[in-house]
Amino acid sequence: MSTSNLPTDYQMTIRDIPVQVIRKSIKNLHIGVYPPEGRVRVAAPVHLTEDNIRLAIISRLSWIKKQQAKFAAQPRQSKREMVSGESHYIFGKPYRLEVIERPGRPELKISNHKTLQLFVNPGTSAQKRALVLAQWYRQQLHDIIPQLLNKWQPIIGKTVSDWGIKKMRTKWGSCNINERRIWLNLELAKTPIECLEYVLVHELVHLLERHHNDRFKAYMDEYLPQWRQYRELLNQQPLTDN
Repeated sequence: MSTSNLPTDYQMTIRDIPVQVIRKSIKNLHIGVYPPEGRVRVAAPVHLTEDNIRLAIISRLSWIKKQQAKFAAQPRQSKREMVSGESHYIFGKPYRLEVIERPGRPELKISNHKTLQLFVNPGTSAQKRALVLAQWYRQQLHDIIPQLLNKWQPIIGKTVSDWGIKKMRTKWGSCNINERRIWLNLELAKTPIECLEYVLVHELVHLLERHHNDRFKAYMDEYLPQWRQYRELLNQQPLTDN
């Protein structure tokens, strides 16, 4: 099949494993396996034929299955119902949720270093309670990220023009190198601070080196020698089914 006839984003199945293929202007093929369910995504150069892509995936099947097994074995939180007694993570530490219904503006408070109090109007749905919590998580990140940027930008010698927070399914962070803008995953508010710091440094280093090559790893080793340890810690965080 001519490569010009292939779509830029499509699905294929390799030995019962669904694979998302995205064709783009890159030099090398990249295979990723992403939480929570071990979804497989392949970024392929536009010049590769479908047979080339299939062979590349088949050659990595053992690795793909190993990564999927890792995600399947990770601790999981049951679906959050936003009721009292549930456990919710804040920067890596579990807090017991206490829902308090009272008229007034919704708010969240930490009590006794172990309880997360959620104040909502009587009859507030679980979905709206979850939105209040998500907004609170966002604020926690907004409070701490400027401090981390002030710490790391002078060390790395690069500054961002803008940054933001959003929920992402397949990435902990991303960097638009040309615009010097980084995005961080809202879920990082649930992980240890070291994980957030690792992702932030990772994205800043992309301003020095676009690709995940040996040069990129050398920069990471220089600026954050424990980065592999923090990456492993991030991968060990409890997954949520929400």
